[in-house]
Amino acid sequence: MAARDDPLRQYNAKRDFKATPEPAGKVSAKGGNRFIVQKHDATRLHYDFRLELDGVLKSWAVTKGPSVNPEDKRLAVRTEDHPMAYADFEGVIPKGEYGGGTVMLWDRGTWEPVPGKSAKDLEKGHLHFTLQGERMKGEWLLIRLRPRPGEKRENWLLRKIDDAHAGGSDDLVGRWLTSVLTGRTMMEIAGDKEAAQSLVGTSDKAFASKMKRAAAHNRKVAKVRKKVGLPKFRPVQLATLVDDVPAGNDWMHEIKFDGYRAVIAAEGDEVRVYTRAGLDWTDKFQPLARAVATLDLPSCLIDGEVVAFDAQGNPDFSSLQAVLKRGHGAQTESTPLQYFAFDLLELEGRPLDKLGNLERKEKLAGLLSHAQPPIAVADHVIGAGEKLYRALCDAGQEGIIAKRIDAAYHGKRSRNWVKVKCTLRQEFVIAGWTPSSARARPFASLILSQWEDGKLVHKGNVGTGFDAELMDDLAKRFAKLEQDKPALEIDRAAARRVRWLKPELVAEVAFAEFTASGSVRHASFIGLRSDKPAREVKPERKVPAPKPESAIKISNRDRVLFPESKATKGDLADYYVQLAPLILPHLARRPLSLVRCPQGRAKKCFFQKHDSGSFGEHVHHVPIREKDGGHEDYLHVDTADGILACVQMGTIEFHGWGSHAETLEQPDRMVFDLDPDEELDFAAVRKAALDLRGHLSDIGLVSFAMLSGGKGVHIVVPLRPGHDWDTHKDFSRRLAEAMSQAEPDRFVANMSKVRRKGRIFIDYLRNQRGSTAIMPYSARAREGAPVAVPVTWEELAEIEKANVWNIFDAEDLIERGGSAALKGWGFAEQDLPPI
Repeated sequence: MAARDDPLRQYNAKRDFKATPEPAGKVSAKGGNRFIVQKHDATRLHYDFRLELDGVLKSWAVTKGPSVNPEDKRLAVRTEDHPMAYADFEGVIPKGEYGGGTVMLWDRGTWEPVPGKSAKDLEKGHLHFTLQGERMKGEWLLIRLRPRPGEKRENWLLRKIDDAHAGGSDDLVGRWLTSVLTGRTMMEIAGDKEAAQSLVGTSDKAFASKMKRAAAHNRKVAKVRKKVGLPKFRPVQLATLVDDVPAGNDWMHEIKFDGYRAVIAAEGDEVRVYTRAGLDWTDKFQPLARAVATLDLPSCLIDGEVVAFDAQGNPDFSSLQAVLKRGHGAQTESTPLQYFAFDLLELEGRPLDKLGNLERKEKLAGLLSHAQPPIAVADHVIGAGEKLYRALCDAGQEGIIAKRIDAAYHGKRSRNWVKVKCTLRQEFVIAGWTPSSARARPFASLILSQWEDGKLVHKGNVGTGFDAELMDDLAKRFAKLEQDKPALEIDRAAARRVRWLKPELVAEVAFAEFTASGSVRHASFIGLRSDKPAREVKPERKVPAPKPESAIKISNRDRVLFPESKATKGDLADYYVQLAPLILPHLARRPLSLVRCPQGRAKKCFFQKHDSGSFGEHVHHVPIREKDGGHEDYLHVDTADGILACVQMGTIEFHGWGSHAETLEQPDRMVFDLDPDEELDFAAVRKAALDLRGHLSDIGLVSFAMLSGGKGVHIVVPLRPGHDWDTHKDFSRRLAEAMSQAEPDRFVANMSKVRRKGRIFIDYLRNQRGSTAIMPYSARAREGAPVAVPVTWEELAEIEKANVWNIFDAEDLIERGGSAALKGWGFAEQDLPPI
């Protein structure tokens, strides 16, 4: 640690400022609270974490980078203090100098000790603090480790505290690959010859001038996203009330939030918040709009729910009403609003409503992978809806929403979305009120009604659920809506002493049941709903829950397809029924090549990509132009029944194109298949996958790992459609060849078996038009019935083989697929960069 009287002594001693563009050290005025993180590709890639304290930047080199997973304890090696001028540095330090390499400004913001703690705790070997950065947020902990005998360096641990900003191990460094200053990748910064500003002999004003020049250059090279424009509001999908939780894995289940439905249109810092009826409520939800603006999203249209929380931390409509009544200036930490996003309807001008529910949800998770409270993606479970429903009812929540995983989005009520309520709650139109004999009460009860067959129908009264403040507010509203005659038909006894109102106010009311005459029993007022027009308030009547019935019948279920494990056709069909929710977001609507083994994998198997109609109505066709200029119908599916129809015809494996049927000539998925020579062990493949990930990261591409179920690993790179197949293949070829030329003893980009001896073949040929790759969660026609399984990069570092899971592990795979670590796997909004 640097001496107290000269905190930058070590920093200056290690640098030749005649040869390095780094700023020369000078202690700044004290009292600031900035923090920065610089991604630094020096001797080895690491992240320099720096906190402003005592006029300098206290610094640690975090070897793996920060993680928002509280279980990760990242090694942070204390380095010398840095001058404050270094806080905005992004560029290249010349090779041969201390710290030589590329430096990216990866995050920035402010920090402070948590209440009750002090910055002086750092001297004691621990610091508990909060960050408000563009990427790092919430509570963190730095802890100094005891030095080992003879150890000179000062080792610390950096750990995330479990709070609303916690997440998975790969959520930060795996997803955030560009500069917060310029939007550039590491490769772009390294290739920018003008980024290095010579600081030879400069100090004070001369140094400040150089920094201004560097900042001006960075502004010039900073990337600006092409504007598409804000999406327009579209009618929202509504759920049908049912009497039970739908069973089966073709349903996903979410919490039914007790709040206001809200559709958010966003592009960069321009944000609009709409009610379910299309009213612009951006002003009412200003804090949420500002939070969305900080995410710098591409043009998108998001569906979700705005909620507020009660004292127990549960979503509560009354709390939401209270916050809105006080205005957004009252939205403090004790009464925050939160937005739970659950659907994505449009992205960069591309409508997504035709995609299945789960596919849209996965795209949403990819889009909002960097979101922080008060913005969050609503969690869901696949199957097991009854368990979630019971837990929510026991906790006093409203209920659940169940969505058919493969259904498109329709701006109306349908049975593809259903709701199951723990208690009866409905909306009613207030048609009048009855005076109270108590002096302190402006009214005794409210007259409730709903629209049926074009007229208002009386539904009884509600006289509880009001506090004094609410009653006074309602009385003021009533004074402006009074009219002489009732807006509904009502018997004389019920109409006695009633003061009538124009039917414009909508109330949400909880009640025990409807009586035989249609009136509410034991009703309690919840709140006013100003987000829904009174004309839309109709009775909700429960209908039977959808039954888990498949149109596909599997014959010969006992036929053994995998002799070694005795796995049958029925076992395979059951596996695909369970895994269909996880498979379809990746497989749906892609042209397919099927590996069919009607008599089992040990006998004759063959590829099939065309269909004459024998697969049935659930397997669809898309005409594709062949090399000879003619067209052939290729197979594709978009439902679980489509998958089962293929299994019924003897299919074991599903291989998909790198594009979808609706955008055939615009690939959106790049795959690198790392295929090892037989003499290599899996450790070599694993290291190759991690190296390839690093190269992709350098050029700004997020990638995902998948065990092939055979010998190798697939690296999956999701992309926006927009480039053609020649560009797609050329990019993958050049990257594969670059790796093979850089390390010819490890890699080969030629598929020749002879050249592959002792090496790993980087198979890029799957990225040409007409080629296919194994789909996530597809079974393989191999010994033991293995399956291709997505894994996190953290997991891959510990895995010993490429065929860990098989078709009998369906329950484990379903649980894994719904975990936070794999949320959004295989989805990212990114373009193919020039190489």
